[in-house]
Amino acid sequence: MGLFQNILSRFRGKEIDWDDMEETLVRADLGIRLSLEIVERLRRKKGKLDADSVAETCREEITAILGNTAVAPPAPGTVGHPTVILVAGVNGVGKTTSIAKLAAFLKNQGHGVVLAAADTFRAAAIEQLKIWGERISVPVVATQYQGDPSAVCFEAHRKAITEGAAYLICDTAGRLHTRHNLMEELKKIRRTLAKQDESAPHERWIVVDATTGSNAVSQAREFQSTLDLTGVIVTKLDGSGKGGSVVAIQHELGVPTRFIGTGESAEDFQPFVPEKFVQTIL
Repeated sequence: MGLFQNILSRFRGKEIDWDDMEETLVRADLGIRLSLEIVERLRRKKGKLDADSVAETCREEITAILGNTAVAPPAPGTVGHPTVILVAGVNGVGKTTSIAKLAAFLKNQGHGVVLAAADTFRAAAIEQLKIWGERISVPVVATQYQGDPSAVCFEAHRKAITEGAAYLICDTAGRLHTRHNLMEELKKIRRTLAKQDESAPHERWIVVDATTGSNAVSQAREFQSTLDLTGVIVTKLDGSGKGGSVVAIQHELGVPTRFIGTGESAEDFQPFVPEKFVQTIL
């Protein structure tokens, strides 16, 4: 049951219980801070509030945070100056698969794409990206297991420049946001990419799992301090994920969701459209 339907079922024909209302919002993964703000705004509203008006007000508040229009996919680079997208995230969120789906999406738009298999901590991740590359006919630059991730990104960047690709997407190792040395490695990758284009990486995205709730917000917060994030990919919105973390990340960090994953196939990956999200997922 979505958030708005849940509000209607819990409070229709009843007086609004504000503690219950706050808990309902928190359970929808909106986070404590945003939930408290919404409840406070509701309580300040004049006139009698019923379930329908509360649900509508929540819808308006969330829409105001997300905006009415989708953030456009990153613009393709010019010949010799590819748009570089650096993608990070913790283990198990579906990062490598999401990167492959993003590459397929951009390729289907008619753009040349190069992938950098810079998750060298997992041999399986390198092989996984190679398999995806073959499947979608996108070149993958890789090295051996436990190779230097920065060197992989540098070589992939050089290949994208030489071949006139519009995009370079760099996969990175899944890492706990509490591991200082691994977070420092992301900074090294950024510095290495900047050697061939001082503005690269142009986009810095995090992949989060919708089913992890408030943990997704915590992860985004920590990666934001390292990467100065410009976007989020949210996976597993077809599962038990409520999607509220999308709203919480935008509200707290100002980082927009760019794409969402709703299944296993390459087609189950679409640009994030706020209005559709609010209507169908929340």
